[in-house]
Amino acid sequence: MLNKIWAGLILLGIVFALAQDINDEIQNSHQNGIARTFAYSTISPADSTITLIFEQQQLNAVIKNSQHIQIHLDEQSPLYLKALAALNGNETLLSAIIVSKEAHQLTLLFPELHWQKLRSVTQAAFDMAAFAVKLAIGLIGIMALWLGLMQIAEKSGLIKIMVKIVQPLLSWLFPNIPKDHPAFGSISLNMAANVLGLGNAATPLGIKAMQQLQELNTDKNKASNEMCMFLALNTSSVQLLPPVTLIALMGTQVSELIVPIILATSFSTVSAVIVAKYYARRTQPAHVPEK
Repeated sequence: MLNKIWAGLILLGIVFALAQDINDEIQNSHQNGIARTFAYSTISPADSTITLIFEQQQLNAVIKNSQHIQIHLDEQSPLYLKALAALNGNETLLSAIIVSKEAHQLTLLFPELHWQKLRSVTQAAFDMAAFAVKLAIGLIGIMALWLGLMQIAEKSGLIKIMVKIVQPLLSWLFPNIPKDHPAFGSISLNMAANVLGLGNAATPLGIKAMQQLQELNTDKNKASNEMCMFLALNTSSVQLLPPVTLIALMGTQVSELIVPIILATSFSTVSAVIVAKYYARRTQPAHVPEK
Protein backbone atom coordinates (compact mmCIF):
# COMPACT_ATOMS: atom_id res chain seq x y z
CA MET A 1 0.00 0.00 0.00
CA LEU A 2 2.82 2.40 0.90
CA ASN A 3 4.52 1.75 -2.44
CA LYS A 4 1.32 2.71 -4.25
CA ILE A 5 1.08 5.94 -2.25
CA TRP A 6 4.66 6.90 -3.10
CA ALA A 7 4.13 6.02 -6.76
CA GLY A 8 0.99 8.16 -6.81
CA LEU A 9 2.83 11.12 -5.26
CA ILE A 10 5.64 10.82 -7.81
CA LEU A 11 3.18 10.68 -10.70
CA LEU A 12 1.31 13.68 -9.28
CA GLY A 13 4.57 15.63 -9.04
CA ILE A 14 5.44 14.73 -12.64
CA VAL A 15 2.03 15.90 -13.85
CA PHE A 16 2.33 19.28 -12.07
CA ALA A 17 5.93 19.71 -13.27
CA LEU A 18 4.90 18.91 -16.83
CA ALA A 19 2.05 21.41 -16.67
CA GLN A 20 4.36 24.17 -15.41
CA ASP A 21 6.99 23.36 -18.03
CA ILE A 22 4.40 23.54 -20.80
CA ASN A 23 3.36 26.94 -19.49
CA ASP A 24 7.03 28.04 -19.43
CA GLU A 25 7.47 26.86 -23.01
CA ILE A 26 4.39 28.76 -24.19
CA GLN A 27 5.40 31.99 -22.43
CA ASN A 28 9.14 31.43 -22.98
CA SER A 29 9.79 32.12 -19.30
CA HIS A 30 13.45 31.13 -19.64
CA GLN A 31 13.98 33.59 -22.53
CA ASN A 32 15.34 30.90 -24.84
CA GLY A 33 16.91 32.32 -27.98
CA ILE A 34 16.87 35.89 -26.61
CA ALA A 35 20.20 37.70 -26.23
CA ARG A 36 20.68 39.62 -22.98
CA THR A 37 22.94 42.58 -22.27
CA PHE A 38 25.04 42.77 -19.08
CA ALA A 39 27.50 45.24 -17.62
CA TYR A 40 31.06 44.10 -16.93
CA SER A 41 34.38 45.40 -15.68
CA THR A 42 37.85 44.23 -16.64
CA ILE A 43 39.98 42.51 -14.00
CA SER A 44 42.94 41.24 -15.99
CA PRO A 45 43.27 42.26 -19.64
CA ALA A 46 46.11 39.78 -20.06
CA ASP A 47 43.96 36.69 -19.69
CA SER A 48 40.62 38.40 -20.51
CA THR A 49 39.23 37.92 -17.00
CA ILE A 50 36.21 40.12 -16.29
CA THR A 51 33.55 40.65 -13.63
CA LEU A 52 30.06 40.18 -15.05
CA ILE A 53 27.05 41.80 -13.36
CA PHE A 54 24.08 39.39 -13.45
CA GLU A 55 20.93 40.20 -11.44
CA GLN A 56 22.92 42.48 -9.13
CA GLN A 57 25.48 39.74 -8.49
CA GLN A 58 29.10 39.79 -9.53
CA LEU A 59 30.37 36.73 -11.41
CA ASN A 60 33.89 36.01 -12.57
CA ALA A 61 34.14 35.15 -16.24
CA VAL A 62 36.82 34.52 -18.85
CA ILE A 63 36.48 35.60 -22.50
CA LYS A 64 37.87 32.67 -24.48
CA ASN A 65 37.63 34.28 -27.89
CA SER A 66 35.52 36.75 -29.80
CA GLN A 67 32.52 34.41 -29.71
CA HIS A 68 32.66 32.47 -26.45
CA ILE A 69 32.77 33.27 -22.75
CA GLN A 70 32.94 31.02 -19.69
CA ILE A 71 31.24 32.09 -16.45
CA HIS A 72 32.43 30.63 -13.14
CA LEU A 73 29.63 29.79 -10.71
CA ASP A 74 29.52 29.08 -6.98
CA GLU A 75 26.88 28.36 -4.32
CA GLN A 76 25.70 32.01 -4.31
CA SER A 77 25.25 32.16 -8.08
CA PRO A 78 21.71 32.59 -9.51
CA LEU A 79 19.76 29.36 -9.76
CA TYR A 80 18.94 30.09 -13.40
CA LEU A 81 22.61 30.03 -14.40
CA LYS A 82 23.30 26.95 -12.28
CA ALA A 83 20.42 25.15 -14.00
CA LEU A 84 21.88 26.04 -17.40
CA ALA A 85 25.32 24.84 -16.35
CA ALA A 86 23.89 21.56 -15.02
CA LEU A 87 22.56 20.76 -18.50
CA ASN A 88 26.17 20.62 -19.71
CA GLY A 89 27.25 18.41 -16.83
CA ASN A 90 29.29 21.07 -15.01
CA GLU A 91 27.48 23.07 -12.32
CA THR A 92 30.41 25.45 -11.75
CA LEU A 93 31.15 26.45 -15.34
CA LEU A 94 28.73 27.95 -17.87
CA SER A 95 29.57 28.67 -21.50
CA ALA A 96 27.74 31.36 -23.49
CA ILE A 97 27.94 32.94 -26.94
CA ILE A 98 29.05 36.56 -27.28
CA VAL A 99 26.65 38.32 -29.62
CA SER A 100 28.27 41.75 -29.30
CA LYS A 101 30.87 43.46 -27.13
CA GLU A 102 30.95 47.16 -26.35
CA ALA A 103 32.55 49.33 -23.70
CA HIS A 104 31.56 47.81 -20.37
CA GLN A 105 28.67 45.93 -21.95
CA LEU A 106 28.32 42.38 -23.22
CA THR A 107 25.39 40.90 -25.08
CA LEU A 108 25.26 37.15 -24.43
CA LEU A 109 23.17 34.28 -25.70
CA PHE A 110 22.80 31.50 -23.13
CA PRO A 111 22.04 27.84 -23.88
CA GLU A 112 18.35 27.09 -24.12
CA LEU A 113 16.63 25.66 -21.05
CA HIS A 114 13.67 23.31 -21.57
CA TRP A 115 11.59 21.10 -19.24
CA GLN A 116 13.51 22.23 -16.14
CA LYS A 117 10.91 21.24 -13.55
CA LEU A 118 10.25 17.85 -15.13
CA ARG A 119 13.99 17.16 -15.13
CA SER A 120 14.22 18.16 -11.46
CA VAL A 121 11.31 15.96 -10.36
CA THR A 122 12.52 12.87 -12.22
CA GLN A 123 16.10 13.40 -11.02
CA ALA A 124 14.91 13.79 -7.42
CA ALA A 125 12.87 10.58 -7.71
CA PHE A 126 15.92 8.63 -8.89
CA ASP A 127 18.18 10.24 -6.27
CA MET A 128 15.83 9.38 -3.40
CA ALA A 129 15.37 5.83 -4.71
CA ALA A 130 19.14 5.38 -4.73
CA PHE A 131 19.41 6.88 -1.25
CA ALA A 132 16.66 4.59 0.06
CA VAL A 133 18.46 1.50 -1.22
CA LYS A 134 21.75 2.70 0.28
CA LEU A 135 20.09 3.43 3.62
CA ALA A 136 18.29 0.08 3.67
CA ILE A 137 21.50 -1.82 2.96
CA GLY A 138 23.24 0.11 5.73
CA LEU A 139 20.52 -0.85 8.22
CA ILE A 140 20.64 -4.55 7.35
CA GLY A 141 23.76 -4.93 9.46
CA ILE A 142 22.09 -3.43 12.52
CA MET A 143 19.00 -5.62 12.16
CA ALA A 144 21.10 -8.74 11.63
CA LEU A 145 23.17 -7.87 14.70
CA TRP A 146 20.12 -7.54 16.95
CA LEU A 147 18.48 -10.68 15.61
CA GLY A 148 21.71 -12.55 16.26
CA LEU A 149 21.97 -11.10 19.77
CA MET A 150 18.38 -12.19 20.40
CA GLN A 151 19.22 -15.77 19.46
CA ILE A 152 22.28 -15.72 21.70
CA ALA A 153 20.31 -14.17 24.57
CA GLU A 154 17.60 -16.82 24.26
CA LYS A 155 20.02 -19.75 24.32
CA SER A 156 22.25 -18.32 27.06
CA GLY A 157 19.38 -17.46 29.40
CA LEU A 158 20.10 -13.73 29.29
CA ILE A 159 16.50 -12.98 28.35
CA LYS A 160 15.25 -14.61 31.54
CA ILE A 161 17.63 -12.45 33.58
CA MET A 162 16.44 -9.31 31.79
CA VAL A 163 12.82 -10.28 32.32
CA LYS A 164 13.37 -10.80 36.04
CA ILE A 165 14.84 -7.31 36.33
CA VAL A 166 11.87 -5.61 34.65
CA GLN A 167 9.30 -8.17 35.82
CA PRO A 168 7.53 -5.83 38.29
CA LEU A 169 7.04 -3.15 35.63
CA LEU A 170 6.02 -5.61 32.91
CA SER A 171 3.60 -7.40 35.25
CA TRP A 172 1.87 -4.09 35.95
CA LEU A 173 1.76 -3.15 32.27
CA PHE A 174 0.69 -6.63 31.11
CA PRO A 175 -1.24 -8.24 34.00
CA ASN A 176 -2.80 -10.99 31.86
CA ILE A 177 0.47 -12.49 30.59
CA PRO A 178 1.46 -15.62 32.55
CA LYS A 179 4.69 -15.49 34.53
CA ASP A 180 7.82 -16.64 32.64
CA HIS A 181 5.95 -16.51 29.31
CA PRO A 182 8.25 -16.01 26.25
CA ALA A 183 6.28 -12.87 25.33
CA PHE A 184 7.99 -11.03 28.18
CA GLY A 185 11.36 -11.70 26.58
CA SER A 186 10.31 -10.41 23.15
CA ILE A 187 8.69 -7.35 24.72
CA SER A 188 11.83 -6.62 26.76
CA LEU A 189 14.13 -6.81 23.73
CA ASN A 190 11.73 -4.74 21.65
CA MET A 191 11.63 -2.01 24.29
CA ALA A 192 15.44 -2.10 24.64
CA ALA A 193 15.91 -1.68 20.88
CA ASN A 194 13.49 1.26 20.82
CA VAL A 195 15.19 2.92 23.79
CA LEU A 196 18.53 2.72 21.95
CA GLY A 197 17.02 4.26 18.82
CA LEU A 198 17.13 1.02 16.80
CA GLY A 199 13.56 1.15 15.56
CA ASN A 200 14.31 -1.02 12.51
CA ALA A 201 15.82 -3.74 14.69
CA ALA A 202 12.83 -3.49 17.04
CA THR A 203 10.38 -4.27 14.24
CA PRO A 204 11.00 -8.05 13.96
CA LEU A 205 11.08 -8.30 17.76
CA GLY A 206 7.76 -6.48 17.96
CA ILE A 207 6.19 -8.76 15.35
CA LYS A 208 7.30 -11.81 17.31
CA ALA A 209 5.91 -10.32 20.53
CA MET A 210 2.57 -9.65 18.84
CA GLN A 211 2.41 -13.23 17.59
CA GLN A 212 3.01 -14.50 21.12
CA LEU A 213 0.37 -12.14 22.53
CA GLN A 214 -2.08 -13.34 19.89
CA GLU A 215 -1.58 -16.90 21.13
CA LEU A 216 -2.77 -15.73 24.57
CA ASN A 217 -5.68 -13.77 23.13
CA THR A 218 -9.02 -15.44 23.78
CA ASP A 219 -10.78 -13.46 21.05
CA LYS A 220 -8.71 -13.91 17.88
CA ASN A 221 -10.76 -11.28 16.01
CA LYS A 222 -10.14 -8.54 18.56
CA ALA A 223 -6.96 -7.07 20.00
CA SER A 224 -6.47 -7.81 23.68
CA ASN A 225 -5.61 -5.18 26.29
CA GLU A 226 -2.02 -6.48 26.34
CA MET A 227 -1.72 -6.10 22.57
CA CYS A 228 -3.06 -2.52 22.75
CA MET A 229 -0.67 -1.68 25.59
CA PHE A 230 2.29 -3.13 23.72
CA LEU A 231 1.37 -1.24 20.55
CA ALA A 232 1.10 2.01 22.55
CA LEU A 233 4.51 1.43 24.16
CA ASN A 234 6.13 0.44 20.87
CA THR A 235 4.77 3.53 19.10
CA SER A 236 5.63 6.07 21.81
CA SER A 237 8.73 4.41 23.25
CA VAL A 238 11.22 6.43 25.28
CA GLN A 239 14.42 6.94 23.28
CA LEU A 240 17.70 7.71 25.00
CA LEU A 241 19.52 7.77 21.66
CA PRO A 242 18.36 9.31 18.35
CA PRO A 243 16.93 6.91 15.75
CA VAL A 244 19.49 5.36 13.43
CA THR A 245 17.69 6.71 10.35
CA LEU A 246 17.87 10.24 11.79
CA ILE A 247 21.60 9.84 12.40
CA ALA A 248 22.04 8.67 8.81
CA LEU A 249 20.21 11.76 7.53
CA MET A 250 21.64 14.47 9.84
CA GLY A 251 25.02 13.12 10.90
CA THR A 252 26.63 14.79 13.92
CA GLN A 253 24.01 17.57 13.91
CA VAL A 254 21.56 15.12 15.47
CA SER A 255 23.31 15.64 18.84
CA GLU A 256 21.38 18.90 19.18
CA LEU A 257 18.12 16.93 19.27
CA ILE A 258 18.99 14.38 21.97
CA VAL A 259 17.41 16.29 24.90
CA PRO A 260 14.21 17.21 22.98
CA ILE A 261 13.90 13.58 21.80
CA ILE A 262 14.18 12.25 25.37
CA LEU A 263 11.65 14.75 26.73
CA ALA A 264 9.16 14.28 23.89
CA THR A 265 9.28 10.47 23.94
CA SER A 266 9.06 10.38 27.76
CA PHE A 267 5.88 12.46 27.78
CA SER A 268 4.44 10.46 24.88
CA THR A 269 5.13 7.14 26.65
CA VAL A 270 3.54 8.28 29.92
CA SER A 271 0.50 9.54 28.01
CA ALA A 272 0.22 6.29 26.04
CA VAL A 273 0.34 4.15 29.20
CA ILE A 274 -2.29 6.30 30.94
CA VAL A 275 -4.67 6.15 27.96
CA ALA A 276 -4.15 2.40 27.43
CA LYS A 277 -4.78 1.68 31.13
CA TYR A 278 -7.85 3.91 31.12
CA TYR A 279 -9.50 2.15 28.18
CA ALA A 280 -8.47 -1.27 29.52
CA ARG A 281 -10.43 -0.55 32.72
CA ARG A 282 -13.49 0.50 30.70
CA THR A 283 -13.62 -2.77 28.78
CA GLN A 284 -14.71 -6.12 30.08
CA PRO A 285 -11.88 -7.81 31.98
CA ALA A 286 -10.12 -10.31 29.82
CA HIS A 287 -9.70 -13.92 30.87
CA VAL A 288 -6.63 -14.23 33.06
CA PRO A 289 -4.64 -17.38 32.25
CA GLU A 290 -3.55 -19.48 35.15
CA LYS A 291 -0.10 -18.60 36.35
